[in-house]
Amino acid sequence: MSRKPDAPRSQFAIRCQFRCERLREVNLRSGKEDKIATTRHEKVSRTIAIGDIHGCAQALAALIEAIQPGPQDEIVTLGDCIDGGPDSRGVIDQLLALSGRCRLIPIMGNHEQMLLAALETHSERGFWQKFGGVETLASYDGAAGPEDIPKEHLKFVRSYRPYYETDTHIFVHANYWPNMPMAELSSTVLYWEPLDVDRVGPHFSGKTVIVGHTPQPDCRMLDLGFLKCIDTDCFRGGCLTAFEVHAGRYWQANVRGKLLD
Repeated sequence: MSRKPDAPRSQFAIRCQFRCERLREVNLRSGKEDKIATTRHEKVSRTIAIGDIHGCAQALAALIEAIQPGPQDEIVTLGDCIDGGPDSRGVIDQLLALSGRCRLIPIMGNHEQMLLAALETHSERGFWQKFGGVETLASYDGAAGPEDIPKEHLKFVRSYRPYYETDTHIFVHANYWPNMPMAELSSTVLYWEPLDVDRVGPHFSGKTVIVGHTPQPDCRMLDLGFLKCIDTDCFRGGCLTAFEVHAGRYWQANVRGKLLD
């Protein structure tokens, strides 16, 4: 079942909204946000979504080996590729390499937002480090701060999209509102708001929504038909899930890189 926000979580979300909106203002001033496309225009063979990786590089490597993506395949990572797990650097290295062999669509998550906010002001570093940033810095040979992360990696993270739409699907890290276009949603909804299965409904567009962010127990994807959540909590003892959205096929691997039956 999806986790519901309690009172402390609501206060946490208010603080996070302030951080997200401030970072969005920075991106708008620099022209970055306007340059990030959110819809597909090319034809692809397979569209495969990958849930929250959270630094689980061995699990990601196992899935890529099993999937064997080619130039006509589209892989959508649903955000939170970093933080918490043992090798965020290895994850980013793999994703950069993957972008050269298939069409890679990385989606922004709240952990990427925290990293970028930590780069903007020193006061945000402690917040990010408390929620997985320490493990990320350790994967970069014990980097002292986010500014020590290679520029190529930071540039890649900044290129992540807020969401992604095709003719049939919507991909977003955290959540959506059934009656609103994705472009009108706040950063809090896109990156931070957990699912509440008692309140979600089909999106007015008729598209199936694929999300991560809200961990699902026992490596079981949440499947409501109109909505699928594929965050199966890899770095906390679950597994990493890759889901081929049209065929319904999926692959899973644990943090040690073992494929699951």
